[in-house]
Amino acid sequence: MSHESSADGTGREAGTVNGGGSGGRRRFRWARSLGPFRPGRTPAPPADDHDAHGRVAWLNEAGTRIGTTLDLERTAQELAEFAVPHLADACAVDLLESVLHGEEGERSGGGIPPIRAIAVHTVDALLDLEPDPIGSPAAHPGALLTDRCLRERRSVLVSGMTDEDFRRVTPTPRRAAKMRAKGVHSYMAVPLMARGVLLGTADFVRAGSSPPFTPTDLALAEQLASRAAVFIDNARLYGREREHVVSLQRNLLPRATPRTPGLAVSASYAPAADARGVGGDWYDVVALPGGRTALVVGDVMGHGLPAAATMGRLRTVARTLMTLDIAPERVLAKLDLATRDLEDDQVATCLCAVYDPADAAYTVVTAGHPPPLLVTADGTASYVDLPVGAPLGAGVIPYDAVRLPVAAGSRVVLYTDGLFKTRGDDVDAELEQLREAAAGMGPALLDSGALMSAGQDVDRRFDEAVLMVAASGPAPDPGADGTGDDAREGREARGVDGGLRVWELPADGTAAATARKLITEQLGHWGLADLADVTELVVSELVANALRYGDGPGTLRLLRADRLLVEVSDTGPDLPQIQHADAQDEGGRGLQLINMLCRRWGSCRTHTGKVVWAEQDIPHALTAAAAAPAPEPDEPRDPSGPDDAPRAPAAPAGATG
Repeated sequence: MSHESSADGTGREAGTVNGGGSGGRRRFRWARSLGPFRPGRTPAPPADDHDAHGRVAWLNEAGTRIGTTLDLERTAQELAEFAVPHLADACAVDLLESVLHGEEGERSGGGIPPIRAIAVHTVDALLDLEPDPIGSPAAHPGALLTDRCLRERRSVLVSGMTDEDFRRVTPTPRRAAKMRAKGVHSYMAVPLMARGVLLGTADFVRAGSSPPFTPTDLALAEQLASRAAVFIDNARLYGREREHVVSLQRNLLPRATPRTPGLAVSASYAPAADARGVGGDWYDVVALPGGRTALVVGDVMGHGLPAAATMGRLRTVARTLMTLDIAPERVLAKLDLATRDLEDDQVATCLCAVYDPADAAYTVVTAGHPPPLLVTADGTASYVDLPVGAPLGAGVIPYDAVRLPVAAGSRVVLYTDGLFKTRGDDVDAELEQLREAAAGMGPALLDSGALMSAGQDVDRRFDEAVLMVAASGPAPDPGADGTGDDAREGREARGVDGGLRVWELPADGTAAATARKLITEQLGHWGLADLADVTELVVSELVANALRYGDGPGTLRLLRADRLLVEVSDTGPDLPQIQHADAQDEGGRGLQLINMLCRRWGSCRTHTGKVVWAEQDIPHALTAAAAAPAPEPDEPRDPSGPDDAPRAPAAPAGATG
């Protein structure tokens, strides 16, 4: 017959209650089979009410066996494994959907919240039972005793189960038949409550020769569930904190890397398994004028929300400085000043590399950061020898840059120390393992971020990691645009992926005419002849400014990507500025015209002077036409001849330095 009771000991009695002599025989059998308690062995809960010491010892053992990690699913599984076989022959743990998402459980009763099966553990004889699959929503036909437990926040006990009880314990007749066939005869459902909040339920069953559950067993299960619920709630809070930190970290990192000429960049970020290891690593990819690309990788010392906030501020400063096209060593110097101005006295490492597709070379500088790894096309991997500067915030400057030429198909790997650090080996051994792993991977594996998991147990990573792989495209192609006469005059023409051209301009009065001729022919070759008028006017002004304020132009660079960019360099130290020109002024209108005709323009200082550039949009129709192959341009004409007259009148070169 059956006996069903609630947590307060009251219940409905149907027939004869199990007890009396059978209970006495049961207590004797448990005491004989379990034997004395020994340290290191999970003691079974005693059936005798007088053995309070044994119950306390068993519950204390639960405090060391449950909650060994801050993983929610693992903690639930430890509860099920601890209860079997000493308290029950099978145990299933279901948790609320809201708890699994890091949210708080249910405070108010009355409804049945959605739950999901998380953990199951049984003795070997009950392996054929069909509980809800792990990870699946738990079935709720509405009349289950588990539903009553969830709705009323009270325990349920059924001993000596009848056919009706089986239908109230399992959601389907098939499962009920399985339980009946395996001799299941007792059932308990206990709510998992912590801090006054419902987190889920724990179900227990006994079968075969095991004695039926008693109110004493129910009280013991409630105490076990109460302790386990605290561990589960701690794991929930920990997971929520980790999710918040990781979410903040990811939102502060770039969502996508820009397309840049001659360079393909892939980036990966892996958070630490421990929330305390998340917070300070960052990377950035910045498209610079002239087709150059800036790569930045940094690591703020410390972890958690303060490190993530500092990382966000430093990344913003670094990106702003790089957008101004400042030399990388000057970027780190200014970042050091910015780091010292932070109120929390943070220190960070950083590595900055600027790639120029015109000569297929990087300019690299580091502030205490691990060196980049260069992997050539044939698979040879080696670390780049760099002067190691002091970390940002230490106040020790200047920083020294190194020029790093790379061959076509080579890859430069930038990373943070979380990629290779372990708790065992020394740093040199770990770096060597990373180098060997990179050398053993093909280009496709490197680009896919496979190095992130090489030699590391991702689930046990104790520090977050950033990985950035930059693959260089085809090498510069001297004379690729067919300007043969220009090469004889000392104006070398170079190309990258057919979208970048660089020429040396003469330092005399023919520079403007030469620049207009080169621009017109190249735009015609690209199918962008409709942009020639405006581009000729723009390049005329840029060259005129270089002649007037910069001791003559140096190089002319033309880039065709998503937009069309023209750039002129010179040796002058002063950056141009737009000025107001009166009606009687002869100059002062050049940059005003460029500002009106172009999408944007700018300038930046270099080691030898400065660069002034202007960028204009390419209409969609011209973009499609430019993608089609075009015939090579005709042989260049003499720039001093009458046929070289500009197609649009050049405005006065009136911009000031």
